[in-house]
Amino acid sequence: MSVTFELDAEVRTDEGKGASRRLRHANKIPAVMYGGGSDPISLTMDHNKMAHALENEAFYSHILTINIDGKAEKAVLRDLQRHPAKMMILHADFQRVNMKEKLHMHVPLHFINEDIAPGVKDEGGRIQHNVVEVEVSCLPANLPEYIEVDVADLAMDHSLHLSDIKMADGVELVQLALGESHDLPIVSIHKPRAVVEEVEEVEAEAGEDAAEGDSEEAKD
Repeated sequence: MSVTFELDAEVRTDEGKGASRRLRHANKIPAVMYGGGSDPISLTMDHNKMAHALENEAFYSHILTINIDGKAEKAVLRDLQRHPAKMMILHADFQRVNMKEKLHMHVPLHFINEDIAPGVKDEGGRIQHNVVEVEVSCLPANLPEYIEVDVADLAMDHSLHLSDIKMADGVELVQLALGESHDLPIVSIHKPRAVVEEVEEVEAEAGEDAAEGDSEEAKD
């Protein structure tokens, strides 16, 4: 992991909607940490520091260090509530991590070499992303920041599936463990819709012209 994230938090004893509103007015956010064989604890965190951390895509799929009143806890972000209209974080949920136990996390896919794929470069196709993140199972130390998908050899009207992803040692795709029917297509290349419609229109007109020619010959 090339990036590390560390945030400070304080134990919160004041509960309820009114307390949460007061926190937000003070530029703080309420949060909770649970799991790991310990009781859930309510937390208070700095809104701006959290918002800054969330700007990094890796934050969502990283093992985080949360310093709670000076004690470091390893955790992952499990849920985040945002205001529907304002640039404001309303609440965050964190789950403690046991470094010796596997965890399930959603990790983003990074598609590379799209511009040199034969279906794009030579045939004028357009990349279609069917899946942009996958759920993995692994030990916390093996958790990838993202997973690369190389489409350098992808041709027109072809697809790559989950089973085509090259996974690092110790990292498994949860969907594939459910059986072959869950081996979903993740990326494909197709003609732009406007081109397809134009071809279909030309073919339809050609068919109509041929039909009219046959009709005229029948009359003669």
